This record gives sequence, structure tokens and C-alpha cells, in this order.
Amino acid sequence: MRKFAIVAATGTALLVSACSGMSSQEQKVVSGGAIGAAVGAAGTAITGGCVSCGAAIGGAVGAGAGYVKDKMDKND
Repeated sequence: MRKFAIVAATGTALLVSACSGMSSQEQKVVSGGAIGAAVGAAGTAITGGCVSCGAAIGGAVGAGAGYVKDKMDKND
């Protein structure tokens, strides 16, 4: 569990630093994908499912949600 926490913290730090040159839309899509992947992996790990499948599905759904969020923000 400690190894996972270190990997997650390192990944988060890299993700945050990599977003500095991105547009608002790109940041929302990437952030949504990362959050979705993390939630999908955690959810399937807890329920005993395929962790990589949960991460992939969660990442895709999260990226789509980030894209929709950006479009909704621009329509306001």
C-alpha cells in the first residue's frame, strides 16, 4: 500500500507540473481522465475486479466528463 501511495503522489506531481502549458480544455480533459482512472482502479481493486480494466474505463469516462465540463463552461 505504501508503494502505491508513493507512485500516486509522484504521478500527481508530474501531472500537475505537466499542465502548465495546456489550454483550459486540455487541462480539464487530462484532469478528468486522471481522476477517472484513479477512481476506476480503486473501485475495481476494492470490489475484486480487473484493476487495469477499471482504470481504463474510468479514465475514458473521466476524460469525456472533462470535455463536456469544458464545453458547458464555455456556453455560460
